[in-house]
This record gives sequence, structure tokens and C-alpha cells, in this order.
Amino acid sequence: MSNIKIENQDSIRIITITRPDKLNALNRETIKDLGQAVSEAGSESSVKCIIITGEGEKAFVAGADISEFYQYNQEEAKNLSKVGHDTLFDLVENTEVPVIAAINGFALGGGLELAMSCHIRVASSNARMGLPEVSLGVIPGYGGTQRLAQLVGKGRALEMIASATMIKADDAHRMGLVNHVVEQEELINKSIELAKGIIKNSKTAIAAAIRCVNASYDKDVNGFDKEIEEFGKCFTSEDFKEGTAAFLEKRKPNFN
Repeated sequence: MSNIKIENQDSIRIITITRPDKLNALNRETIKDLGQAVSEAGSESSVKCIIITGEGEKAFVAGADISEFYQYNQEEAKNLSKVGHDTLFDLVENTEVPVIAAINGFALGGGLELAMSCHIRVASSNARMGLPEVSLGVIPGYGGTQRLAQLVGKGRALEMIASATMIKADDAHRMGLVNHVVEQEELINKSIELAKGIIKNSKTAIAAAIRCVNASYDKDVNGFDKEIEEFGKCFTSEDFKEGTAAFLEKRKPNFN
């Protein structure tokens, strides 16, 4: 995994994209490495939250590496999009460990799509976000047309996509695209603070909640039925036994 760096802070896994000379642009190797790193983190019982960020102060991810695919034909382009969905973007969204995007600087094109596939987004005040693909004669291909509309609404999504303009962090916060905006030097600390608030809770229950929220965007699944099913399953878990016992005994729960 030459394009990423992995660190651990207690139960928090921090994954950093390390291509600052390319503004952390996503090439095929980086997408593969990120997908592998997220998959491994999601499968490790000791990891309770994941933070994804980019190296340096200029960019989270400034887009996809256009030099790799600008000569693709239609079928090659479709495969590029599908592989990206399968190996990274859908994988991140469906990972049952919460994933926080720490957006430092530019998050454009595939970079914003990566951030949107995460469950929570924290942006530095100098962050700039956008989907500029139509200015290149193409559209977002890693879930941008779908996730942006889910987060900010159809009208705002179409305006951002059709105009290909960048928005500032404060505007992204106002429209619900990011959860928090902080100064650059506080970005990772804020993300870790959020992660620490998450990891003290039941990993089993959080995974169930992620499945339920994602189900609401799946046209083949009734989200309410999924919630009923997952709610019932929680009652069979050790975390439920510990959580309710701790409540009744007036102490803090000790989740594994």
C-alpha cells in the first residue's frame, strides 16, 4: 500500500492518502489500496471507527487521476466506474464501522465522492468542494450524482453538478454536505474527538444502525422493516445485555 499510511489511536484507525505531489488524486492503485485498508479495518474487532484524510494542507483528494483514463472507450469507462464503486465507494458506505472523512483543502470530483461515501464529514475552513466533471465532458462516476442529491437535495445537487463550481466549507455546512467545519490545525483533533464519542458505544448497535440508515436509500428494501428486524436482533447481543445492565446498575457500560 504505497499510496496510503495507516495509524492507530486506541480503537481508531486513521488512513491517510499520501500523494501530496498529485494533490492526493485517486489513481487505480490508490483506489485499490484504500479499499483494502478500509476492508481490513472494518473486519478487525479492535477497530471501532475509521478516519480517512489526505496528506498535506492543500487537498483531501483533488479528483481522479485523469491521465490514467482519458483515452478509455465506453466499455473501459463503464468498468472503471463499476470497479470503483465495488472496491471503494460502496464499500466505504456499507462498512459497518463508522467512517469519518477529514476534509483538508480540495475535495473535488472523486475526492468529494469519497467524502460523501463516508458516514460523517468534517471539513477544514479552507476546504473547497465540487464536482467539476461536466467541464471535462463527463459526469461523476463514483456515486456523486446519487449521494450528493441524498445529502443536499435534488436542486442543489443539480446546480453544483451542472455549474461545475466549487463551494466553500461554510456553504457546504449550511447545506448539510458536511457535519462540522473547523480550522485546519484542528481538523484531525476534531475528527478524533468525534470518533472517541462513537467508540464508547456499542459496536454491534452502531453496525445495525448503519445498515438501517443505508436501507432507506435502497429501493429494494423497506427501511422500516429493516429497522424492526435489526431492533429485534439487538436484543440477542452481549452488548444489549451489558448496556441494559449498566443502565439499571447506574454505571457506564463496558462494551468490548
